[in-house]
Amino acid sequence: MAAYTSRNTDEELYQLIQKGVEKAFDTFFLRHYPALCSYANQFVEREDAEEIAQEIMIWFWENRTMPVWETSLISYLFKAVKNRCITLINRNDLKQRILQTLYEGDDHLFDDPDFYVVEELSQKIQSALEALPSNYREVFEMNRFQKLTYKEIASQLNVSSKTVDYRIQQALKQLRIDLKDYLPLILFLY
Repeated sequence: MAAYTSRNTDEELYQLIQKGVEKAFDTFFLRHYPALCSYANQFVEREDAEEIAQEIMIWFWENRTMPVWETSLISYLFKAVKNRCITLINRNDLKQRILQTLYEGDDHLFDDPDFYVVEELSQKIQSALEALPSNYREVFEMNRFQKLTYKEIASQLNVSSKTVDYRIQQALKQLRIDLKDYLPLILFLY
């Protein structure tokens, strides 16, 4: 095992990161964060790109003891950034569809208290998604927003299809509980 220096290879840094060496993570972060930001910025605005890249790097640190990656670690991080960008785009698209449904020829809806219920619904959906455990939310968003199959998700996350199915079922179960008061409105809009 190599000792930490700022000249370590990514593989050496990863081995040190797995052991909790924060300086190795700092070096890895500084080495790859700008590229992840630039890549994310191809899909989303700069501010969102920076936030997504930072979230992925924090996730990487928090999950540093995960087993060896099926692809290279860098490829995995870029794929994770892309998936987060697509999820953000799809979330924004969902909000836009809700608003567009309201705006289409019904300007008087703003005077109607039901308009504010839909705005509240959008916020509740967002909050309910954010409240899910991260592994449930990730597979749910990949399936529902990115339209990936269970098999594709399993391949990307290096888990079994049954694990993906379980996580999506648990996410749906929790969302039904969290959004039970809004289910009739959700069904009406979609």
